[in-house]
Amino acid sequence: MLDPSLLRGRLAETAAHLSSTRGFALDVAALESIETERKQLQARTQELQNLRNTRSKAIGQAKGRGEDVSALMAEVAAAADELKASEVRLEAIREQFDAIALGVPNLPQASVPAGRDESHNVEVKRVGTPRRFDFAVRDHVALGERHGWLDAEAGAKLSGSRFTVMRGGLANLHRALGQFMLDLHVREHGYLECNVPLLVNADSMRGTGQLPKFEEDLFSTTVGETKRYLIPTAEVSLTNLVRDELLEDTALPMLLTAHTPCFRAEAGSYGRDVRGLIRQHQFEKVELVAIARPQESEAAHEAMVSHAEAVLERLGLPYRRMLLCAGDMSPSSTKTFDLEVWLPGQDAYREISSISNCGDYQARRMQARWRNPATGKPEPVHTLNGSGVAVGRALVAVMENYQQADGSIEVPAALRPYLGGLGAIA
Repeated sequence: MLDPSLLRGRLAETAAHLSSTRGFALDVAALESIETERKQLQARTQELQNLRNTRSKAIGQAKGRGEDVSALMAEVAAAADELKASEVRLEAIREQFDAIALGVPNLPQASVPAGRDESHNVEVKRVGTPRRFDFAVRDHVALGERHGWLDAEAGAKLSGSRFTVMRGGLANLHRALGQFMLDLHVREHGYLECNVPLLVNADSMRGTGQLPKFEEDLFSTTVGETKRYLIPTAEVSLTNLVRDELLEDTALPMLLTAHTPCFRAEAGSYGRDVRGLIRQHQFEKVELVAIARPQESEAAHEAMVSHAEAVLERLGLPYRRMLLCAGDMSPSSTKTFDLEVWLPGQDAYREISSISNCGDYQARRMQARWRNPATGKPEPVHTLNGSGVAVGRALVAVMENYQQADGSIEVPAALRPYLGGLGAIA
C-alpha cells in the first residue's frame, strides 16, 4: 500500500496523480471523513487517558488524607467506559482506512510513460533478427501435434480447457529449459534457489497485492475451515518470506529464485489464446525476486531485466524490451519492463517476462522492514520481481524459432548439455 502520509497529508495531490497516471478515482470524500473522525477520536482518547491518570492519582492522594473518593471514582469509571468505546471506534476507523488503502494502486515513477493500455508502451530496444524461413512456418500447436507431443485433448479430459499434456521429446525440452534457467540465475547471477509452497494463505496473497483485487483470477482450496490459494506466481511465496520481518542491513540485497508451477483462472481473458501454451491455467515459471535497500532498487531493477534478457540471448531468441505505460502496469508496480520474444508462428512479439519494481508498496502491506544503519530506525524495504522466464512461453519460442522443414525442432546449443547432447527432437 502507499505511505499512509500520502493519503492523509497529501490527499488531493495523490488523488490527482493517480487519476492522471492510472485513471484511478480515489475516494477522497471517504478518506477525508475517516481522517477527520480519526483526529477527533485520537484527541479525545488522549484527553480521556490523561483524565484517567490524573484522577487516579488524585484518588490515591485523597484516600491518604481519609477523604471521600466516591465522586472521583465515578468520574474515572465514566471516563474508562468512554475511553474503551473511543478505542473500539478508533480501531474500526483504522480498518476502514486500511480497506480503502489496500485497493489503491502504486504511484508510477516519473520515467513511466503516460497511457491507458499497451498501445502506449515504449520500445526500449530490440535484440536479434527474426529468422527467414524457406518453408511454410508452423505455429507451436501444429509442431506439437507431431507424435502427440502436445495434447490438448488429453489435458481437457483430465482437467478441462486450458490444460495440456506434453510427451516425449517436447516434455524433455520443457524440463531442460527450466533447469537451464535455474542454473544460469543461481550460478552466474547469484540468486539463492528456493523450494517454496504452492499453496499459501490469504495474508501472503494480500502481501503482494493479489488480494483483494484479483481474487477472481485465483484458484483456491478449502479443507475444513482452512482456505488456501494456489500461487499465480512464485513471487507470492518468495516475497512473503520477509513478511513481518525486520532485516539487518547485512542481509541486503536478497536475490531469490524458484522454479514452480503457477495457477491462474484467467477470469478476464475472454477467449484469448485458447489454442496451445500461451495462456494456460497451469504453467511453469522461473521467478526472480529481489529485496533491496530503497536507494539501490533502481539498479537492482535494471540488473534483473538483464538477467531475464540473458536467458533469451543464450537461447538465441530475438526479443524486444518494452517500458510499460502507467495504465498497463500491475497495481503493485511503480515501474515495469516487459520482454517480448519473437514468435514466427504468430508473426509477432509476445510477452515472455515482466520485471517490476514495486518500491515500498508491497513492503508496507507485508510489514517488511530493514534497519537503516544511517538512522538506526526500521524502514520499509523495496521489493522487485520478474519472470526469468516463463518456461512454457520459452518452449513455444524455441519450437517456432528452431523448427525445421520436416517438423523437427533443433535444440539450441545452450540446452544440449541438459539433453545428453541431443541436437534435435524429431
